[in-house]
Amino acid sequence: MPENDLPVAQIAQLLGVPEAALRTLVGQRDTTHGDATLVGLTVAEAARRIGIGRTKLYEYVASGEITSVKIGRLRRIPAEAVNDFLTRLPRAADYTTAA
Repeated sequence: MPENDLPVAQIAQLLGVPEAALRTLVGQRDTTHGDATLVGLTVAEAARRIGIGRTKLYEYVASGEITSVKIGRLRRIPAEAVNDFLTRLPRAADYTTAA
């Protein structure tokens, strides 16, 4: 197995998606840019999507504010967890809508 090969079967099982569908998505990804179709993001990828630092995201993971899964020694953030986390943020923190 190449060193950068993802444990697709484990990720599919943990995320509750069909392995074949996940393998299709992984096979179709464009490796020249960030891949918006990944379902299991690294902490750095998830932090970049949210627009925060990696250390801050680890704080959210440790507190349980954002869902993550351990696959062996790897930590992955389900892509849906990023959206769920953002929708749960208090409206008071959204200064763009304040009057």
